[in-house]
Amino acid sequence: MKYSKIKELLNSDKAGFEVVTRGWVRTFRNKQFLALNDGSTIHNIQCVIDFENTPEEQLKRITTSAAIQVEGTLVESQGSGQKFEIQVNRFEILGDSDAEKYPIQPKKHSLEFLRENAHLRVRTNTFSAVMRVRSILAYAVHKYFNEKGFFYFNAPIITGSDAEGAGEMFRVTALPFDNTPRTEEGAVNYREDFFGRETNLTVSGQLEAETYAMALGQVYTFGPTFRAENSNTSRHLAEFWMIEPEVAFNDLNDNMDLAEDFIRYVVKYATEHCADDLKFLEQRLLDEEKNKPQAERSEMALLEKLNFVLENNFKRVSYTEAIDILRNCKPNKNKKFQYSIDEWGADLQSEHERYLVEKHFKCPVILFDYPAKIKAFYMRLNEDGKTVRAMDILFPGIGEIVGGSQREERYDVLVQKMKELNIPEEDLWWYLDTRKFGTAIHSGFGLGFERLVLFVTGMTNIRDVIPFPRTPQSAEF
Repeated sequence: MKYSKIKELLNSDKAGFEVVTRGWVRTFRNKQFLALNDGSTIHNIQCVIDFENTPEEQLKRITTSAAIQVEGTLVESQGSGQKFEIQVNRFEILGDSDAEKYPIQPKKHSLEFLRENAHLRVRTNTFSAVMRVRSILAYAVHKYFNEKGFFYFNAPIITGSDAEGAGEMFRVTALPFDNTPRTEEGAVNYREDFFGRETNLTVSGQLEAETYAMALGQVYTFGPTFRAENSNTSRHLAEFWMIEPEVAFNDLNDNMDLAEDFIRYVVKYATEHCADDLKFLEQRLLDEEKNKPQAERSEMALLEKLNFVLENNFKRVSYTEAIDILRNCKPNKNKKFQYSIDEWGADLQSEHERYLVEKHFKCPVILFDYPAKIKAFYMRLNEDGKTVRAMDILFPGIGEIVGGSQREERYDVLVQKMKELNIPEEDLWWYLDTRKFGTAIHSGFGLGFERLVLFVTGMTNIRDVIPFPRTPQSAEF
């Protein structure tokens, strides 16, 4: 007999037929009531065992997280909490689980404890829900761009360029650590390395994506990126996934329209296809916040926050206007911000971004026209010579979720900006070529996928929305 997923059984429109299902034991009560979960849904199915006619030795093997197959009849449940249950005719233990040694027990564990057991944490309700939502969101990303006529582009993971102009990269080398070949000047001789030059793990696929947008029109990347920042915070990972669309002939306004439309689409898709998981995660959040002081609690429940993004137009505000608001706001005047805003040109921090979204405008915010000095070299310079056509999207509870810009398409201006920032032309000759041969305005943005999952699930630490987090001093799994 073909076996059925638990989700299928719970969504059945009838009962009274024979079924076979498999899963892992969540709980086993009174030698009779077995809660089984196979990962297809947040919900368990109750399996009722005839314990009087089952050998004790067999019953003892039904322990938390044991893998089991049950055969029986799907019947309407007599108890509350579930529509159907299985009257078990026979069961088979597929894999034993030592109850004394299994670290994840049917009780509330701290998220830190679960991070230490990252290989098993997905067997809990919280993490199975988060990972199902993550999977659905990933599908929604591809679905959106496919429907819009974008082409999926795979940017290289090993690259010789640093798209951000920063230095925090993981080097890729095949050179020996002892007896490393050196030049006459004593520097590492990368000519003897595998690629014949210095290479690193990519920090962004943007520069490469731009070259393809200038031939295919509209492309997107969705892949792993790496930052070697020694940042041990709840918002940073050393390895994370980035979504980066690039569109030829789009200006900054088109770019903002695309980003807003994209975010609304994927959030809406998640609310429509992950209802049970999101309801569970919302309740988890509410229970967690009961123990917090009122001032630290979220102003909105999870589903309310998601609907807030879907129902409110994104407010578009220039950086200059935002600085004026922040400079004159009460938290700044009363020295409540960790980083005070004193002058135009300040780099906004998460506390400033969240104030604008949550307190001042009370809706998602798109900031644009940032000072050139605090943004990357490839962003198009405005006519004032001081600002660039950059935009960031700010969300409640999280701050910046999207960063993008209209790209500098003018060859001469781009070369001048690279000189000012000491970026060698020879390192990016191929990138400059796109400005020589059929240049055109074009725009794109980057969205950290984990930040999106963080927002949609209501989790508060980015390490809890990726299967195996990579952080400073941590790569155990």
